[in-house]
Amino acid sequence: MRGLLLPSAHAASAKKLHRVNFPLHNSFCSRGRKEHQPGLIFSIWASGSAWASHNFSHKAGVDWKRARRRRMSVYTLNLRLFWPLVTCILTALLLLHQYLFRGSEDQGNDCADQGPGAVTLFKYILAFILCYFFIKYCSTQPGSARSAFHKVPEVHGKSGVSKRELLNDHYERHVRLSPHVLGHSKAHVAKLVSELVRVGRTDVPPESSLAFRGDFIQIGSSYEEHKVGSPDCFDILVPLRAPRGLKLEVGVCTDKPGGPPLCTLNTPRKGEWTRRHKAFMDTFMHLHNAQNLYRMSPDSVQRWFYTATQRCLAAVRYPFEQRCSLSLSLSEEQQVLLRLTPRSDYVCCHISMGIRLIPAFPLGDGAFLVASRQGQHGEDLWTVYFPRQEQRLLAWLKGRLPPNSCHLKCLQLLKEVRNLSGETLDQQSGAEWGGVLSSYALKTAWLRLLLSTPPECWDECNLVDRLDDLLRSLRESLQSRALCHLLLGGVNGFLPDSVVLPKLVKEMVPSNLWAEFRNVTLDMVSARLAYSWNHLPRLIRLGRPQRTSLGRGVRCKYIDAE
Repeated sequence: MRGLLLPSAHAASAKKLHRVNFPLHNSFCSRGRKEHQPGLIFSIWASGSAWASHNFSHKAGVDWKRARRRRMSVYTLNLRLFWPLVTCILTALLLLHQYLFRGSEDQGNDCADQGPGAVTLFKYILAFILCYFFIKYCSTQPGSARSAFHKVPEVHGKSGVSKRELLNDHYERHVRLSPHVLGHSKAHVAKLVSELVRVGRTDVPPESSLAFRGDFIQIGSSYEEHKVGSPDCFDILVPLRAPRGLKLEVGVCTDKPGGPPLCTLNTPRKGEWTRRHKAFMDTFMHLHNAQNLYRMSPDSVQRWFYTATQRCLAAVRYPFEQRCSLSLSLSEEQQVLLRLTPRSDYVCCHISMGIRLIPAFPLGDGAFLVASRQGQHGEDLWTVYFPRQEQRLLAWLKGRLPPNSCHLKCLQLLKEVRNLSGETLDQQSGAEWGGVLSSYALKTAWLRLLLSTPPECWDECNLVDRLDDLLRSLRESLQSRALCHLLLGGVNGFLPDSVVLPKLVKEMVPSNLWAEFRNVTLDMVSARLAYSWNHLPRLIRLGRPQRTSLGRGVRCKYIDAE
C-alpha cells in the first residue's frame, strides 16, 4: 500500500515517517476494522506531507525556472490546488469513517466498548491536521502571491516577457562585448601604433614639414567601455609637432553659430616666418585674401599624415605581417584608416580591425584641434576635441556611482535602439537619422543625465527607468531644437573642478550640436524614437542575426566614435 501511495524520489523521507508512525498504526489495527482505518488515513497524511514538503516545493520551483529558460513544458506541483484537494479528501474520509463507525455500533461488535477512545483520539488528530493544512494554505499562498506581484516587472507585448528581461537578453546576445576579446584587441592596436609613432617621432622637426610628437591618445567608445557590436574599430589621436619658430594662432569661427566648436589655425599677421619658410607655406597653408592671412589646411595635413604613416608602416611592417596583414588607405573624407586582417591566433578570435588615425594639434590643457568634416572645401576649419577632460569626467562619475551601476549598459542599449531603428530607413533618411543621433550626441545627452541624477538611481535594477529617462530627455531636446555641448554649454558649476578647460574654450559661446539640422528632421527623429521604444520587441525580432560567442558582429553603419 505504501509503495502505491509514495513517489519513488521521496521514498527515504516517507520511510522515516512510516517508521515513526508504525507502532501507532499497529495498535489501531489490533483493535479491529474500524480502528485500522485511522492508521491507514494517518499513513496517507504522512505520505502527502512528505510529498508536499518545503524541500520538494522548493525543488519544484527551481525545476520550473530551469524549464522556462529551455522553453520546455514540464509538470510541477501546484500548491494552490494541492492543499485544498488534500483537505477535501481527508474530510471525505472522515465522513466515511463516521458512517462505518455508526454501522458497526448498530451490529453490536464485540470491540464496541473499546472503540470510543480510539475514535475520539483519531478525530482530534484529524481536526488538527485539517487546521494545519488550512493555516498553511492561507499563510503561504496569499503572501507569496503578493510578493510575486511586487517583483514582476511591467509586461510588454503578447509574449509575456518583461521589457527588462528582453533588454538583458538582447544585451547579452548582441550588444555586450567580451572583455577578453576587447582586451586582446586593444593590446594589439596599442603595440602597433606605439611602434608607428616611435618611428615617426622627431625631436627637432624640419622647418619645412611637420613631425610626430611621439605619443598617442586612445579615444572613442572602445576605450570608454560603451562600444556596441564588436571590437572592430578603434580611434587613435596622434599629436603633431609644428616646425620650430612657427606660432599658430587659434581663431574661433563666429560666422557659423551653433554646432560643434569650430576654429582656424592662422599664422601671425606681422611675422617674417612666412617669407623665410616658403616651402612649408606652399605645402600646408592657404592664403585667405579677405583677411590677408594664411590658414593651416586640414586636407594638406591629412595628405602629409597619410604619406608619413606609410613610411612608418613600411619600417615596422615585417614583425607584424607574420601574424596579420596590414593595409593603409585614405578615404574620401581624408581619413587615414589602418586595417588589420589576422593570419593566426595572435589577433584574438580572428577579428578584422580598423584603426582610424587622427592627426591633431595640441591646444593646451589636454584639448586638441582635429580636421573638421563639417566645413566646406576651402574653409580650413578645425574641431576642438576634449579627450583628457572627458576621461577625467568619466573617472569622476565612476567613483560616485554604485558598484553595480548600469550607466554604461544604458548608453550601449540606447545606441542599439538607434542602430536597430535606422536599419529599416532609406539612404537619405538613414543619413539624417545617424547624423542627428550621432554617438557624440547620445554620449552628451547621457552625460548630462548622469550629472543631473543622484548616483544611487543608477543601480542595475533601475535600468529600464534610466533608459526611459534618457530617451525622454533626448525627445525633449529634439522638440526644443537644442542639445548643448557638454563642455561648451554655458552653464557654470555643472562640471566638477577636476575638469579644466583652456582659456580659449571658456570664452567660446555655447554650442548647440543640432543647430545645423532642419526642424522637420528633428521632428522625424523625435517621433521615430518614441515609436522605436514602444515597439522595441518588434525591432529586436527584425534586427540583425545573433552574433557568436567570440564577439563577431555585424558592423554598424553609424560611426561609433567621437
